[in-house]
Amino acid sequence: MAMKSYTYQAELLLRDYLLADPYVLYTSVLCGIVMCKMAYDLTQLISSLYFKAYTSLTKVQRIEWNNRGMSTAHAVFITIMSSYLVFFSDLYSDRLDGFVTFQSSNLSIFALGVSAGYFICDLAMILWLYPSLGGMEYIIHHLLSLIAVSYAMLSGEGQLYTFMVLLSETTTPGINLRWFLDTAGMKRSKAYLVNGIGMFAAWLVARILLFVYLFYHVYLHHDQIKKMQTFGYILVFIVPLVLGIMNTMWFAKILKGLRKTLAKRQ
Repeated sequence: MAMKSYTYQAELLLRDYLLADPYVLYTSVLCGIVMCKMAYDLTQLISSLYFKAYTSLTKVQRIEWNNRGMSTAHAVFITIMSSYLVFFSDLYSDRLDGFVTFQSSNLSIFALGVSAGYFICDLAMILWLYPSLGGMEYIIHHLLSLIAVSYAMLSGEGQLYTFMVLLSETTTPGINLRWFLDTAGMKRSKAYLVNGIGMFAAWLVARILLFVYLFYHVYLHHDQIKKMQTFGYILVFIVPLVLGIMNTMWFAKILKGLRKTLAKRQ
């Protein structure tokens, strides 16, 4: 009975406050910021207790370590939400009445708001500690992502394509794990090799092939996209194109690094 009571109260909280029409824009962004703070602090706490290498890191390295824990938490959340909304829900289905470019729901707005909160936090940290947490390419990536996510959240337009792009966050946990292993001095370990192969495969699917499908979907639905506002229409083409070029450049570096790692083990 107690478990049912807690479940019911959680459902009420979710329905009446977090996903309620008047509040969802604000609560979602706030939840994203709070999630970042909690993930950052939990990463710091757990790492200081269970990872010996953590205490020997420099101050900047510890900040980046915690920051990567934060980005991993966001990646897991937005991968689950994007996968559900794009592949398993009927929200963006062609079978429904209306254009897919204008389909939206409180759940999709909430997911975008959480993601916007993350990009705000991470971009602020990158700028504050520039260039320790990333160079200009990271700033461009985060700015484009924040603009696209915020526009889709506020206007309700082009959410399908925004979630397709956000699915590229699937690769983030693998990228962060590789950095953790490298920083912990485990570059020659079997885990590092397996991670490299897994990251190559995930990147190929989530940041190369998925973007090809995205542009194909845009081509098939161009008549609907033309009915979007001018700014939204431009974002549908510019954001995936720029991020796709960056993904391809990074993919070349991943492939080069994987080849080098495999050559050392022969």
